[in-house]
Amino acid sequence: MSDKNFDVVVIGGGPGGYVAAIRAAQLKMKVAVVEANHLGGICLNWGCIPTKALLRSSEIYHLLHRLDEYGLSAKDIKFDIKKIVERSRGVSKQLSGGIGHLLKKNKVTVFDGWGKLQGKGKVSVEKGGKIFENLTAKHIIIATGAKARSLPGLEPDGKQVWTYKEALVPEEMPKSLLVVGSGAIGIEFASFYHTLGAEVTVVEVMDRVLPVEDEEISGMAQKAFEKQGIKIMTGAKVTKLDKSKSGVKATIETKKGNQTISVDKVIMAVGVVGNTENIGLENTKIKIDRGAIVTNEWLETDEKGVYAIGDVTAPPWLAHKASHEGVICVEKIAGEKDVHPMIKSNIPGCTYCHPQIASVGLTEKAAKEQGYKIKVGRFPFIGNGKAIALGEPEGLIKTIFDEKTGELLGAHMIGAEVTEMIQGYVVGKTLETTEAELMHTVFPHPTLSEMMHESVLSAYNKAIHF
Repeated sequence: MSDKNFDVVVIGGGPGGYVAAIRAAQLKMKVAVVEANHLGGICLNWGCIPTKALLRSSEIYHLLHRLDEYGLSAKDIKFDIKKIVERSRGVSKQLSGGIGHLLKKNKVTVFDGWGKLQGKGKVSVEKGGKIFENLTAKHIIIATGAKARSLPGLEPDGKQVWTYKEALVPEEMPKSLLVVGSGAIGIEFASFYHTLGAEVTVVEVMDRVLPVEDEEISGMAQKAFEKQGIKIMTGAKVTKLDKSKSGVKATIETKKGNQTISVDKVIMAVGVVGNTENIGLENTKIKIDRGAIVTNEWLETDEKGVYAIGDVTAPPWLAHKASHEGVICVEKIAGEKDVHPMIKSNIPGCTYCHPQIASVGLTEKAAKEQGYKIKVGRFPFIGNGKAIALGEPEGLIKTIFDEKTGELLGAHMIGAEVTEMIQGYVVGKTLETTEAELMHTVFPHPTLSEMMHESVLSAYNKAIHF
């Protein structure tokens, strides 16, 4: 064991931690990353990336069953769940290895072990319960991420009651499935398993699915899911899970009384909670609020020289938010002149179900609650030539503007490829654009993105194609 000194030590090698480390190295700092599990963190290994690989397989399977619509035919269409999972894990493994290469290329030292604060400017690295390195640094960044939240009495057992981890690697397809929670994680798994033939029920305690989304988009999503055959129960709560060899019997409390359903598996998707345990916070001034480390706009904690980024801090819990926070944090440490605090209303959110959902900024309801007089534009997919040609005519683009200034306050989308299109509005919000710039922008034809232009025009009664 030896003492090693660095300018920056990052605890956690996920999308916040490894990005912070690379940017710090670019700024000529001596950097170390301490990672106990996998480089890339939950996002790359057990979240964003492997779920998209699974969803891509289900998307193709869905399209294969629609071949006749496109004048094509095929026989004996089937899937192999083991190969689907194998491909998903392979994608994660490839990218995790790539991050290791990037860290090495940038001369970042990686320690394979558990990082723990041990006093001012000190971090120990443990493996198997034993400390094998002591690191010192002027700046320490906590990027330990989050884990699945569990509810009392409904704790996952990894066999019949799953978290996202078990849901990513099923050994066989369940015939029936209960998803508890209808946020992005729950809805993506519901979409994946339903597309591959499982009978899926989603239970949501709030009065609508995807409750953080605009109400109009949320309502359209629920109708789409129900049309596909997914059973949705809103304003409902799972109160009991009785496990047996044959499956799980769930008791669900609804406005009309208790109901019971029997399923093969249950996926708990009721949010996440920050990984704050056993990292040495007890002997610091760091504050915890509702399971998250409290920071200021520069990601500084109340302990001088210690910072926190990503899912261990306040929501939204998104990989791209974590990465951006990592850059802001180290650029502020380095004294860069053009560093700016993050504007959370400019962070986009995406859900990769079918249909896809994407949004940025204020919902219509939130804009009104904040006192804005607004103009709202809408354009449906059915009015777009490219959407019809793709065979994806269901969806909507919705834009919200400040009537007084023309500022783009929010944009909300449901339909094919909206997770790729939302960045146009994100760039617009970052540039503080108004309706005038968006109206004067020439969008290519024929594209789905033309609907973004038409939605803006619609807000000012200038839409051409609807």
